[in-house]
Amino acid sequence: MNQHLKDTFRHKGKRKLLVEELGKMGIEDPAILSAFNAIPRHYFLDLAFDEQAYTNMAFQIGSGQTISHPYTVAFQTQLLNIVKGDKVLEIGTGSGFQTCILCQLSAKVYSVERHMELHIKAKSMLTFFNFNAKLSFGDGYKGMPSYGPFDKILVTCGAPEIPRLLLSQLKVGGIMVIPVGEGVEQKMLRIIKEDEQNMKVEEFGTFKFVPMLEQTVKKI
Repeated sequence: MNQHLKDTFRHKGKRKLLVEELGKMGIEDPAILSAFNAIPRHYFLDLAFDEQAYTNMAFQIGSGQTISHPYTVAFQTQLLNIVKGDKVLEIGTGSGFQTCILCQLSAKVYSVERHMELHIKAKSMLTFFNFNAKLSFGDGYKGMPSYGPFDKILVTCGAPEIPRLLLSQLKVGGIMVIPVGEGVEQKMLRIIKEDEQNMKVEEFGTFKFVPMLEQTVKKI
């Protein structure tokens, strides 16, 4: 476990300012703002980034991956409309920060990560917070069919198109939030599965994510 898991008054003060900033940027759900206040983001970053942990920035977390901007995490979470007890599939555990936010919102979280190093680190963070999420090492495109169907699906990497296999694991009436696009930028989509054949797709601006990588599970 990291040696820098100390949450000082300074950290708490900076976190409070970040939460206020998120509120001004349009994150209105008090439960989400409260979750951001409860989960110290600096725990998920290298000590070198401690000073910048509560700025609205993305950071490298190893294995060519990043921890998303706090606003992006909050925005995607808000689009999911989490209800207590929701069964949520997260594609791309990464640092585990988003996973912890979902757990703090009382969701039942199932999360897939394709980088073993990140999977192990995230597992230790979830244990530290005593959250009971089901973390899996594997190919995000495949999801976790044996645990489905899910109320909500959150994809935290840019996909070239909407993965049909993930859509098949979403309940009718369920919501998938996913950044879609083949270039450096993606459109944030919220997909509501109306029935097995039809879906409603809403678009919510442009974001930048690391690409979702298919079929190759990389072991470190």
